Amino acid sequence: MTIAVDWVGYLAAFLTTCSFVPQAWLTFRSRDVRGVSLGMYSVFAIGVALWLAYGLLLRAWPIVLANGITLALALSILAMKLRYGGR
Repeated sequence: MTIAVDWVGYLAAFLTTCSFVPQAWLTFRSRDVRGVSLGMYSVFAIGVALWLAYGLLLRAWPIVLANGITLALALSILAMKLRYGGR
């Protein structure tokens, strides 16, 4: 039973993380951050960091993996917003 539950978690993690990748890739390529909300991405990154901490505390590896990748992408976009947002 636990293996099936883990696979549901991994599938959910994969799909939600993959859904974030096209937007991040477009932002990286274009350096266009006009449509990126600094407030929204800041709150989002904090929320993802808390999900990551939650997953680590529970040793729930699907949560850790998905939120680790998503946090890295979100922080990269935030860094780009801070760097290129003044243009």
